Amino acid sequence: MGKQMTVCGMVTGTYFAMSSKGAPTFINLDKPYPDNVFTAVIWDDDRAQFTDAPEVYYKDKSICVSGTIKTYKGKAEIVVKTPSQITVKE
Repeated sequence: MGKQMTVCGMVTGTYFAMSSKGAPTFINLDKPYPDNVFTAVIWDDDRAQFTDAPEVYYKDKSICVSGTIKTYKGKAEIVVKTPSQITVKE
């Protein structure tokens, strides 16, 4: 935790919580919510940088997410500020 890392996995669920505070987009890897192992979080302020809606574009794809790993409610996550932090694995 607290280290710069790259985490890779299969996107098993996405959700844009537009009516929640900060309107976060959640991208869950390896297991769907609430059993997700890892989550990439994109806050509403950063969504405009993404050409396509992240919850649609990354759904069911294998991706790698780079950034500082933090924990939220016991789960590992990276807050994604720019699209360059996420790469789709072919």
